[in-house]
Amino acid sequence: MNATITTSGRLLLLAGVLITCLVSRTAAQNLPAAISAANGQFMEAFAAGDAMAVALLYTEDARLLPPGGTAVEGRPAIAAFWRAVIEGGVAQISLTIDEVQGAGDWAYELSRWAMYDADGGTVGEGKYIVIWRRTAEGWRLHRDIWN
Repeated sequence: MNATITTSGRLLLLAGVLITCLVSRTAAQNLPAAISAANGQFMEAFAAGDAMAVALLYTEDARLLPPGGTAVEGRPAIAAFWRAVIEGGVAQISLTIDEVQGAGDWAYELSRWAMYDADGGTVGEGKYIVIWRRTAEGWRLHRDIWN
């Protein structure tokens, strides 16, 4: 077996490596923008009082891990959870990203949240971590925990 690589073969191999590096770097650079856009959709859906639209931003098998409560699993239960929050008087949520890192189809976000009533008064605020998963529909929240 001849293990030599021709000059054109080396160039093709080098080009493939460079393209792979550029694609990976571009994806990493676009990750914060993609997560920010998804958070924007979350805040818009929440402000519209559309708990189902909020739930559709989660993976089908997502889990919410609210403080002091039991895990909330799956989109129907997540929609019911957020519906109860909205019906409880929370009119708006603000999400402020502090850090986003990821590789491949997985990412994590470390950020801050604040909730407001219809008059703009602060209902609560804290920190959260989300594990994101890239799906055919785009980046979706997969695990969501906050304090």
